[in-house]
Amino acid sequence: MKNMMLNVPTFAFIVGTRALLGAGAGLLLAGRLASTRRQKLGATLVAIGVGTTLPAVLALRRGARRAASSNAIGYDKRLKGVSRFARKGDDEF
Repeated sequence: MKNMMLNVPTFAFIVGTRALLGAGAGLLLAGRLASTRRQKLGATLVAIGVGTTLPAVLALRRGARRAASSNAIGYDKRLKGVSRFARKGDDEF
């Protein structure tokens, strides 16, 4: 399972654009509204959804990269071979 780290605005952007794309596709396939109005509205929503696909994909890639880098344990070469001395309270356990 892959982990993602996304802030709330980025997550809302991705969910909102996918919802617009789905709603537009639904309007194009449905027959409830008048034909010309439904087609114009559906095409507009699909165009917005398709147009925002690239920024959403890039945000997901950044979130995956951020999650992968935060799982790594930091390593400082300057601390190699340094002795760790007990701190106050370490000997109580």
